[in-house]
Amino acid sequence: MGSRREFIEKLTVSAVSLPILCGPTSLFAACEQPYNSPILRVAIMGLGGYGTRVAKAMLDCKRAKLVGVISGTPSKITKWQSEYNIPEKNCYNYENFDRLKDNPDIDAVYIITPNGLHCEQAIRVAKAGKHVICEKPMAINAEEGERMVKACREANVKLLVGYRMHFEPKTVEVIRMRKAGEFGQPKFFQGQSGFVIGNPNQWRLNKKLSGGGAMMDIGIYSINGARYMLGEEPIWVTAQETKTDPVKFKEGIDETIQFQMGFPSGAVASCLSTYAMRHLDRFFMTGDEGWMEMKPSSGYGPIKGRTHKGELEQPHITHQTLQMDGMSRIIFEGLEPIAPIDGEEGLKDLKIIDAIFLAAKTGKKVKL
Repeated sequence: MGSRREFIEKLTVSAVSLPILCGPTSLFAACEQPYNSPILRVAIMGLGGYGTRVAKAMLDCKRAKLVGVISGTPSKITKWQSEYNIPEKNCYNYENFDRLKDNPDIDAVYIITPNGLHCEQAIRVAKAGKHVICEKPMAINAEEGERMVKACREANVKLLVGYRMHFEPKTVEVIRMRKAGEFGQPKFFQGQSGFVIGNPNQWRLNKKLSGGGAMMDIGIYSINGARYMLGEEPIWVTAQETKTDPVKFKEGIDETIQFQMGFPSGAVASCLSTYAMRHLDRFFMTGDEGWMEMKPSSGYGPIKGRTHKGELEQPHITHQTLQMDGMSRIIFEGLEPIAPIDGEEGLKDLKIIDAIFLAAKTGKKVKL
């Protein structure tokens, strides 16, 4: 999906930039040297492309460490054992990972499998007494999301969702500016999220595994972005679906959806989610006293942006490195990021996605 999936930047923070990012409540990885507090010991479930990206990013973490793997492919487990020095006792497959409950050397499991598998896997991890980190979307619908939240609450474990943008420095700065009133009253948000998807046989185009098409994969960035940029929860949605290739995009797999959201203050959002158009990775927001634009807005980086006050100059740091170090602080210290990443946050996005699909199907405004 273009630059969003094609490369990863290494940690690059200059000494001059550190005071901007660091402080007693900072979630940024580069701030504390040396680090002598608890390390979040993580097992990754699902050793595909994104799992590999997270594993490589964790090599730069100070507060989190990859210590285990869960996969249905023995050859991948062997390869990861060698590459990341993972002991045999921390390796599991999809049939036996319930045995995690007897392994004190793993604190959390990061689920990076197809969307349709998240719910049951998360519930099993929670029942094993481990914290659950789940890639977004958290599940394929709100009903599944509610089951996950309930299971983690009952097991007294954390449920965190892989909202890496909530740790990204330029994004954090824009949210800070909005909270400080520097844009005035936000009035309008525009989110454009899309790329041209390739292999027609991949799991993302399989309704059972993905739960939908572009909306579940890329459109969720505009949904979540509208919420954290405007600082409100939508109260209605409308949506229109376009499908030009019904062979590739079968029933239940959305190709392109335009959707709109209304907020209690009167602010509105207009967004586009697509698997059929290139060069769509842009957020724009305007208030009655200022504006911001980010392009790219949600790719792996570097993110670029500007506001009515000028260019955003915060340094690029590998998103997943910040995310995993930040999650460690959330679990061990109770620290909260500038925008939530818990199961309730994931559930809010799922409820909106459910409403968007209903609005696109019926042509009616759906209240939330």
